[in-house]
Amino acid sequence: MIAAETRARRGRDVRTRYTAEDIGVLTEDEGRRLLTGGTGDPRADLDLAWELLYRLEPELYDRLVTVERIHPGVIGWLPDNVERIVEVAAGTGRLTLELVERAREVVAIEPAAPLREILARKLAGGGHAHRVRVTDGFFDALPLPDECADMVVACSALTSAPRHGGRAGLAEMERVCRPGGRVVIVWPNDVRWLAAHGFRHVCFEGEMFVEFASREEAAELIEIFYPHAIEQSHPRRRVSFEVIAR
Repeated sequence: MIAAETRARRGRDVRTRYTAEDIGVLTEDEGRRLLTGGTGDPRADLDLAWELLYRLEPELYDRLVTVERIHPGVIGWLPDNVERIVEVAAGTGRLTLELVERAREVVAIEPAAPLREILARKLAGGGHAHRVRVTDGFFDALPLPDECADMVVACSALTSAPRHGGRAGLAEMERVCRPGGRVVIVWPNDVRWLAAHGFRHVCFEGEMFVEFASREEAAELIEIFYPHAIEQSHPRRRVSFEVIAR
């Protein structure tokens, strides 16, 4: 109760939810990677705020990705019936659960231990634990040998920033991918940067939207993650990406 009240006083949305006092949750290795080049203050560093969310409130993050569904065209476009798929920054399994039936083995790499725990529970509950290996690892140091995967994929995770992959992360994904395989970035945040590194941009038609379980959940999650969209969303259970992405 004390922790919940403290969090409420600090701020509702993800930009104000955490303070510099919270960075102690990071491991020494995580601190070296995530605090370098930043202010150390999550209120001035949105990327750091998200990293704290993953570690302090993983269930809240899981609620968000549950309503942010991947376009079915993306899933259908991915390779099928392959030997091994490696997913980097797998989180709580938004994409992982879609990959299970597409390969004989899926390796899900996730640096945040609380997210790995949620993913492992989901896989066990769905009877998929034997087909997915969940392991720790960062973009720039994937714990896998060269050319071991038919596809290496990251969903809404890799960016041009070094602490979220950058050039080193792309190089590692390419190292792990076998010749003739695919390196795939789902929901890229910088298409031009990826194009400059030889990637091809593929789009799919149809509306993209976030669909909440109830209006109450919509009101809560929009206030936390999309505060700029409160007035446009009203709130509704189904909200277009065009509204929340502004």
